[in-house]
Order: sequence, then structure tokens, then C-alpha cells
Amino acid sequence: MRRAAWLAGNVGAELELFVCYYNEYLSGDRLFDSPSLEKARREVIGGHEKHLEKLAEPLRSSGLIVRTAATWDHPLYEGIVRRAHAIGANVVFKDTHHHAALTRALLTNTDWNLIRTCPVPLWLVKPHEIADKPVFMAAIDPLNQHDKPAALDDEILVLSKMLAEEANGEVHAFHSYDPRIAVATATANAYIPVSLPFDEIEKQMHEQHEKRFIEVTEFHGLDDKHAHLVAGVTHEELPIMAEKMHADVIVMGAVARNRWKRLFIGATAERTLEFVPCDLLIVKPDWFQTPVEMSSDQAA
Repeated sequence: MRRAAWLAGNVGAELELFVCYYNEYLSGDRLFDSPSLEKARREVIGGHEKHLEKLAEPLRSSGLIVRTAATWDHPLYEGIVRRAHAIGANVVFKDTHHHAALTRALLTNTDWNLIRTCPVPLWLVKPHEIADKPVFMAAIDPLNQHDKPAALDDEILVLSKMLAEEANGEVHAFHSYDPRIAVATATANAYIPVSLPFDEIEKQMHEQHEKRFIEVTEFHGLDDKHAHLVAGVTHEELPIMAEKMHADVIVMGAVARNRWKRLFIGATAERTLEFVPCDLLIVKPDWFQTPVEMSSDQAA
């Protein structure tokens, strides 16, 4: 809530505090529902609405326009998506849960489902405070190694720059490549003679990624100090770079093989998301359409 209020204050946006609730013991169904169960559902939702109003008052006193809403809907991620669609939200904020035994914030099943289905940018908040001059790290993939649409890199960088400008922060671009892929590809293709030493293969791969990375970052006005090209696997290198640069938010894209297949987050990205030390802002391709049905027969 504080993170959403921080952004709303910086960009002059309206804020809605939202609770989506469901309890199977109160749900009933068409055969077993009753007026008493319906009354119980209304009372529970009413209780959430009163609690949200208490939370909203201090925010309103600070000058923000804050609305509140509570609905009876399930599963949770679908209820959130439906509400975001209903109010025309520009971004959805949700917390991630801190697991003390692992000393890191773990994404829940709801988080992963929102990553896959939320049609607007999804801001997953981890337990840390935003700096006075926040650092936004744009994780891009200029060679589209993971079948991510090229236009999404531009969207990630444009959004990162807009947020940094509004919040008096700065933007860093990040891209990593795994040199082992080039070597493995060369050795696996037995019908292609491997005449170059492995270090030369790695050098050529670096030059290929560097050329495209520089083209993208220079187009968006980022200098060398704000552009980080790293040899290594993303789920290992991105958390390290985020820690080194004191990143407050990592902006990255949800990738898809193509627009007809199911949007997915690859195994590498899943490991990356769990281990980064800061907030995550997940961006979808502009053609993305959520698979969540917008009509719900759940009682509000």
C-alpha cells in the first residue's frame, strides 16, 4: 500500500485499495445456498470495506485520491485481474511474502498466476524501502534469446525512464548471455566443422550481443555507465547486478513463444524472480490478452 501510494503521489494518479475474498464454507452453491450464507458473505465483505476505509483515511489526508473496494471472487488472481479490468487500472501492486528461514521473499502461486494473466504491468513489492533517488533496472533481451518480442524491450525501457523521471531516479539497462550456448551449439552440430577455438566462439558471441545491446541502449539515451552487459546466466547475474547497483525495482518482460500460445515464464526467469533483492515490475507485450474471463457469477 505504501509503495502504491508513493507512486500515486509521484505521478498524480488515483489509488484504489482492494480486497478480493473467498471462503468455501460461506460460498454455498445453487443447491445449498441460503439467505443466511448470503448475509454472512455481505457481512464479511462489509468488514473488509470498513478496514480499507480506515487504511485510506491517512492517505487521503496526505492529498491522494483513494477509493476502496472489496469483492467476493475466486480464485484470487482472477478476482484481481477482473477488478483491474473493471476500473481500467494502469498498474497492479501486490506484496510478496518473506520467508525468514530462507531470508528472501517467496512468490506465491497467486503471484505466478498474476504474472501470467495480469494484462497491465504488475508491481510485486518485496520487504524493503524505496530510496529517495530510486534505481530502476531494465532487464532486456535485445537478441530475443527467449522468444520475447523485440518491441517489449522498448516498452520496458520507456516505462523505466518514465518512472525514473517522475521519481527523480535513474535507469540502468541489464542484459546477460550464456557463452556456453554458443560452444554447445557448435559442438552439437556435428555436420558443421568447428574450426574456431572455443574462446574465439565466445568472443564472437560477446560481440554479437554487445552490438545489439549498445544499439538499443543508445537509442534510449543510456550511456556506458548505465548499461551492463554480462557473460553468465540471468538467474545468477541479475540478482548480483541488482545488489551492486542498489536497484529498487527491476523491470522485466513476461515472455511468450508467440501470440497464439500460452504466455509463460521460463524456468530461468522463475529462478531469477525468486532471488532478486528488490521489487519486480512485470510488463506484458502490447498484444497480450488475458485468459481470465471478465464476467464473474460470484456475488459482490
